[in-house]
Amino acid sequence: MSHAAQPQLSSLVLGGGCFWCTEATYELLPGVKAVTSGYSGGKEANPTYEQICAQVTGHAEVIKIDYDPAVVSLETLLDYFWSVHNPTQVGGQGNDHGPQYRSIILYSDETQKAAATKSLAAASKTFRDPITTEIVPLVKFWPAEGYHQDYFAKNPSAGYCRYVIAPKVKKLKEQIPALKK
Repeated sequence: MSHAAQPQLSSLVLGGGCFWCTEATYELLPGVKAVTSGYSGGKEANPTYEQICAQVTGHAEVIKIDYDPAVVSLETLLDYFWSVHNPTQVGGQGNDHGPQYRSIILYSDETQKAAATKSLAAASKTFRDPITTEIVPLVKFWPAEGYHQDYFAKNPSAGYCRYVIAPKVKKLKEQIPALKK
């Protein structure tokens, strides 16, 4: 009895504002197998949402994307990053203000670092204002509390979901050819 081989997944950690938004938008992409909301980029071990909001940890709200590189490339995930948030905004995203909402790519190896740097250089040509995205080594990813996971899917009628996330998801679905079906 033979079993089909499970795809070898890769991971990418990045942040572009509220993790509820970035999680919902990356879950749209074919080849993305799981998206986990969490915290990274700071010093505090085992940070809590309350600590993140109080801006005492240095962490950003981020997502860990587990993806099948045979279906979606690292380069595609990074290119998509520039369309799911405003990488030129300083100190947050939209009405979400604070360093926890900063634009950040956390690389786990030199391949990811090179791809992120190349992607940022290409994206810089498409934005009028300078990109403020940090590209830094991933030290540790801390998963967020359970109630943050799949927040948009579980709370579609919540105000933030209806007025911020839903329009963004709708716009991105229209931009991704595989999702127009």
